[in-house]
Amino acid sequence: MGWDKFVATQNYYSIAGRDIEREIMPMAISEGLSIMPWSPLAGGFLSGKFTRTNEVAGDSRRDTFNFPPVNKEKAYDIIDVMIRIGQKHSETAAQVALAWVLAQPGVTSVIIGAKNLVQLNDNLNSVNLKLTDEELTELNKVSEISAEYPGWMVNRQSQGRYPA
Repeated sequence: MGWDKFVATQNYYSIAGRDIEREIMPMAISEGLSIMPWSPLAGGFLSGKFTRTNEVAGDSRRDTFNFPPVNKEKAYDIIDVMIRIGQKHSETAAQVALAWVLAQPGVTSVIIGAKNLVQLNDNLNSVNLKLTDEELTELNKVSEISAEYPGWMVNRQSQGRYPA
């Protein structure tokens, strides 16, 4: 019919919002679509300025506007790990969060929303951070999405069976 084919998809995706891994990401990879996540810092929540002891940054829209929604307790666990890994590399938590997203299968670019030049430069420098396999494994574990039914049932019933 002369239509253009789909070549990319824009979805909310961050280390604290991995929902697209259930269906959208496998489909995109299967069909050869590029994935361009928006809000990879979850509206600034993953920037490192929000912690369990600092729930309000004072200069962020996240102070009063909870979007995109995140499970804050789980996100704080993720932020703790990102800060530690970032310190090891002399990088920020935001750079770790962006480097993690960029390391995911099918992700070709990210859509960032920096509000000033300092944030923009920090975000852009994330492309220079190469996380180790061990760091990616640790970040994947702390941010793992919970299995949904029937997935958790299949996992339970498959325990100890061959093939695994």
